[in-house]
Amino acid sequence: MPTVGYILTALIAYLLGSIPTGFLVARARGVDIRKVGSGNIGATNVFRIVGTTAGVFVLLADAVKGWLAVVVAARWVWGWCGPATSEETLEWFKLVAGVAAILGHIYTCWLYFKGGKGIATSAGVLVGLVPMALLIILGVWIVVFALSRYVSLASISASFTLPFAAWLVGESMTIIVAVAGLAALAIYKHKSNIQRLMNGTENRFALKRPAPSDAPKPTL
Repeated sequence: MPTVGYILTALIAYLLGSIPTGFLVARARGVDIRKVGSGNIGATNVFRIVGTTAGVFVLLADAVKGWLAVVVAARWVWGWCGPATSEETLEWFKLVAGVAAILGHIYTCWLYFKGGKGIATSAGVLVGLVPMALLIILGVWIVVFALSRYVSLASISASFTLPFAAWLVGESMTIIVAVAGLAALAIYKHKSNIQRLMNGTENRFALKRPAPSDAPKPTL
């Protein structure tokens, strides 16, 4: 039963994470977010192209996907497995759910397995998994972003800090290794940003809204 439970948890969490919130919100405004700005479906690109309100909604919705996977889906399936499972296995159910939700966001089946970088969804996962460690890396993100105005650099720095933050707040070695893997995946997904940062061509964050080429044109 636990094996079936893990598979079911991974499936539900993946489907939750795979909801392409940024794409859907931008599409509702007549914009294919994949074809404008950075081409990413995440909240940062939605902020830049569609606007602040849409960006905030996507940011929160992507985070909620991760939180629901860990706190609701994993616990529900764990409870459904019944007395054959112990309290200790709940941690593993949550880990499976968290990883699956993040992979769902990064490799969404609805967009040919091309999604976002998974930062907001990872934050939601961490709220349900290691909330104290999240507070530490959130502080790192804010400081780096305030000093540099680079969302990518702030996200990379926060990801790098994550396993150390988990260790600092006394999480188990299982959790530390798991979040280290998630951090490595997040940094890998920023490889193009790292290259642009090294070349000095990375864009600093701004709320200016360029006119997207595929936005509906006003009629006279």
